[in-house]
Amino acid sequence: MRYLHTMIRVSDPAETIRFFEVIGLRELRRMDSEQGRFTLIFLAAPGDEQAQIELTHNWDEQGYGEGRNFGHVAYRVENIYESCQRLLDAGYTINRPPRDGHMAFVRTPDNISIELLQDGRLEPAEPWASMPNTGHW
Repeated sequence: MRYLHTMIRVSDPAETIRFFEVIGLRELRRMDSEQGRFTLIFLAAPGDEQAQIELTHNWDEQGYGEGRNFGHVAYRVENIYESCQRLLDAGYTINRPPRDGHMAFVRTPDNISIELLQDGRLEPAEPWASMPNTGHW
C-alpha cells in the first residue's frame, strides 16, 4: 500500500494555489473534466512529490458548508478486490464498490472517506461488478 494524496474541495482555485505556493508547494498537474464539470489540481513540495494534495474545484459549486470541503485520503493498493474483501470481512461497508476494477471508497468509523485505487485496472469481477453504491463516498 502507498499513500497517494489528500483531497480538499476549493471554491477559488487560483487563491488556494497561491496560498499553497506561499507555504512552498508547487503545481504538479491539472485535469479539467468538461463532462463532470470539475478541475483537479495536484500540488506537492519540491523534492517530496509523493505526498500530494488534490484540489477539487466543482465548477457549479455554490459554497461549501463547514466540513464539506474536506474530501478524502487516497491509497494505492496491490489488489483492490482483496483489500475490499478484507474490509467487508472486518464488518465495514464499501460505499463505492470497485465495479471498474480500479477505484473504491470506504469510510472510517468517524466517517472520513478513504479512496482505494488499484495500480492499473483489474478485470471487472463479481460480486463487485454488480454491487450498488451504499451511500456518500
